[in-house]
Amino acid sequence: MTIRVGVLGAGGKVGAAVCAAVAEAEDTALISAVDPNAVGESTHGITITAEVADLVATGVDVVVDFTHLEPARLNLPPLGAAGIHAVVGTTGFDDSDLTDLAASFTSSNCLIAPNFAIGAVLMMRFAELAAPHFERAEIIELHHEQKIDAPSGTAMKTLERMAAAAPAGFGDDPTRTHTLAGARGAAHESGIHVHSVRMRGMVAHQEVLLGTDGETLTIRHDSYDRSSFMPGVMLAVRNIGDHPGVTVGLEPFLGL
Repeated sequence: MTIRVGVLGAGGKVGAAVCAAVAEAEDTALISAVDPNAVGESTHGITITAEVADLVATGVDVVVDFTHLEPARLNLPPLGAAGIHAVVGTTGFDDSDLTDLAASFTSSNCLIAPNFAIGAVLMMRFAELAAPHFERAEIIELHHEQKIDAPSGTAMKTLERMAAAAPAGFGDDPTRTHTLAGARGAAHESGIHVHSVRMRGMVAHQEVLLGTDGETLTIRHDSYDRSSFMPGVMLAVRNIGDHPGVTVGLEPFLGL
């Protein structure tokens, strides 16, 4: 059976890559594309429209959302109400948002993933496994200059999982003099410091540094192109029907 797919944020760089992946796969079909900033443009034979209502009316099975937090808060509940599955790459949702989404997605399912690159998901898992065995930990995340939030959703998810895996924490910062304010990055209550880089030429990268007496461990993942997200997105599109309610993170889709 062909899965009928709609894309929110179809005019963006990731959204365009999603449209291409869906259109090129044998078991999926691009039915609708929405982006208020690209109305009237065409993607793989589909004219981009402005309203989510236009997408809902096409009878799609799954919608992929790569937009921004505020539009996603408005766009996702109508999908749940219409019984349409959602695969969401937008980040920044808080616990209240997740509660609201759970109330909306009762007859269909929703996945919210901070990162769809399978290597990045594995990187987070490896960091979580390593965390209890080291005394210090820091996270450096590096993204393109158009990313407007910091730290990234992937960095925050990594931090939360590492902190939960090492409840004793990672000790106090030994630094006593800050010649330049903020040089040590943002400090989480667990003792993990997070550093965000925004730079032209980058796509999405993250490094987790862990240290203890006489050794360090570096876990790094690099996405050099947005195509790296597409295997995870397509995995989610094909399997979202098997994961009831709201799922956070791609891990259950990978058996992790």
